[in-house]
Amino acid sequence: MRVLVALMVVVVSVGVQALVMPASTDDSGDLWAVLVAGSKTYMNYRHQADVCHAYQILHSHGVPDDHIIVMMFDDIANSPENPTPGKIINRPDGPDVYQGVPKDYTGTDVTPENFLKVLAGDTEGLKGVGSGKVLGSGPNDRVFINLVDHGAPGIFGFPTTFLYENDFTNAILGMSRNKQFKEMTIYLEACESGSMFKNLPDDINVYALSAANSTQSSYACYFDSARRTFLGDVFSIKWMEDTDREDVTKESLLKQYSIVAKETTTSQVLQFGQLSIDTQRVGQFVGDDQTTLDTFGPFNPLNDPCLNSSMASPDVPLATLQMNHNNAVADLGADFWQTQVDMLQESRGFVKDKMREIVAAVTGDSSLTNQMMTNNHHQIHKNKCYQAATNSFHDICFDLSENTYAMRVLYAIVNLCEHGYTADEFTTAARAVCDFDPITGII
Repeated sequence: MRVLVALMVVVVSVGVQALVMPASTDDSGDLWAVLVAGSKTYMNYRHQADVCHAYQILHSHGVPDDHIIVMMFDDIANSPENPTPGKIINRPDGPDVYQGVPKDYTGTDVTPENFLKVLAGDTEGLKGVGSGKVLGSGPNDRVFINLVDHGAPGIFGFPTTFLYENDFTNAILGMSRNKQFKEMTIYLEACESGSMFKNLPDDINVYALSAANSTQSSYACYFDSARRTFLGDVFSIKWMEDTDREDVTKESLLKQYSIVAKETTTSQVLQFGQLSIDTQRVGQFVGDDQTTLDTFGPFNPLNDPCLNSSMASPDVPLATLQMNHNNAVADLGADFWQTQVDMLQESRGFVKDKMREIVAAVTGDSSLTNQMMTNNHHQIHKNKCYQAATNSFHDICFDLSENTYAMRVLYAIVNLCEHGYTADEFTTAARAVCDFDPITGII
């Protein structure tokens, strides 16, 4: 694996590097795309807005709808909370990005299992599910994947469950073995998204960008007071607004990466995989038809409305409630929103306390508990332990898809597993500590 760190402009090599052939410049073959918004609820408006914008980019650059697969819960455009029913925007006063978006997989069909079947081209496995559309790409085709949601160490979220890094990596390796692409590019927006590519080989014609490294939050931006929500995510906004204003028939992936990494000052954007692919043109992965979309125009680092309104993704629910409190027109309304703020903070403290109690039950030692509860950012090596313990935390204590804040304490499970504690020990402790039905609604 090779990782190019944007701000340091150095290449860090891990292990023995394989001999990598130069990226192809051949434009024959088709372009396919898979776009996934993994969240639901109006609070997560920005994730579906990002994916809808990505669709508009591909569509406007000539990629046909039968080659674009969209997965999103689809509960935002017509939500009672949306002041413009049937419309979604991705920046303040921006154009509607929802119109025309294919509804391939929505609602309960948006699952990691169905996503992996889409990648595998498993038409039989998706028979009668959504549109049934899968990647029909072959050895001469290019593939673009865009994933947007919450994340945690080695996890990308879906509306009711989550996708583990090793399952995603194995799917990519399977696609390579089955010759489902000539080259593939992946843009992934999520907290700790760099952890999703820690085992991505550098010699299988796959190139990836993560919104953050393996320990950082990604950031939301463009808070809209009328909609009372954030409209986009910084990394996603940066790569898409760059695509909107650049000539994609000339701009290279490396140039886009350099621009996005420089402008995304909130987190560290990273490259993974076969870095030689970054010599390719952006248009080879988003469509080569040249067009100009409605944008803010050239980037102004002194007055960037996205960065000026940015917020760490885990803090979005709390910040939204606080903004509602600040904008309340009467004391009664302010009191209501303050109560919501207090309840959310109390609930988040409850999540932390319960994880600490579980860790204490596992270690039986206060100093070891403090060590495990310190975010030391261990890399995940013991995948089976981490997955089994995380599944127990999800099933017994807090539904991670309904309580995305609970993802913020999963580092404690990583620490336990990497220090030799077992998933069975964690599960036993969780059953003793979480003497309640799995909780939902803590965001």
